[in-house]
Amino acid sequence: MFCDIELGARIESVEVELIATSSAAARARLADAGGFTIPLAGGIASYAEPDSPLNKIAGLGFSGIPTDAELDEIEQRYAAHHAPVQVELAHIAEPGLAELLTARGYRLINFENVLGLSLKTTPERVTPPGVEIRPSGADEFDLWIDTVADGFAHPDTQGVTSPEEFPRDVIADAVRDLTSAAGVTRYLAIHDGQVAGAASMRLSQGVAQLTGAATLPAHRRHGIQTALLSARLTEAATAGCDIAVVTTQPASKSQQNVQRRGFDFLYTRAVLVKD
Repeated sequence: MFCDIELGARIESVEVELIATSSAAARARLADAGGFTIPLAGGIASYAEPDSPLNKIAGLGFSGIPTDAELDEIEQRYAAHHAPVQVELAHIAEPGLAELLTARGYRLINFENVLGLSLKTTPERVTPPGVEIRPSGADEFDLWIDTVADGFAHPDTQGVTSPEEFPRDVIADAVRDLTSAAGVTRYLAIHDGQVAGAASMRLSQGVAQLTGAATLPAHRRHGIQTALLSARLTEAATAGCDIAVVTTQPASKSQQNVQRRGFDFLYTRAVLVKD
């Protein structure tokens, strides 16, 4: 699959929607007027709460370049919360943006890969023996969140290690906001009668965002991730999406799993930070 600028802009637009709605949910949960989501050159600057993974600038570089004055204002807003400014910048975005940010003192700290799979034909559903994938009901919300948080708290060590580490309670709150407000569908994986993993997916603009999947350590290497991925892809294609996308750490087990399933590398996001 080839990713042109138009497709990249659509994927980044969907990411902006996800961050904006989730950040707004966090502020509502906290009854906090101090957080913000500010449109910025086609993207968004978001601050939800201290140490949240939703505190970031995303989607820049597909609709012009922000001015120095706009960046001054955004940086001041983060500074008021004693938070660094983190930008996730697609490498297919406007080239001048990287030059502008590095000139302002932003440091490159990491990369993340965006991969995609065409859903023009419905993928075959694959479920290993002993594994069941089913939607997570409203009465299982806390169980689902606990499963995701526990899985994320014990990441697979294959590949490039992410410099981002979040406390378990922060992960749980961020996932709660994401699933409660952004139109995300939740799934549970059952292995030999026990809850073994969880995942989620969001559909927008014909894009199926695979918004996270986690397997509990005791159930790894039993095909849980494969089953969670397969179930979501089948449902996304049935719902009319033309592409599924997932974000992974470079050379990670997650990247290996989705590439085995047929995903292609689309583009890299550089993660830049200014303290």
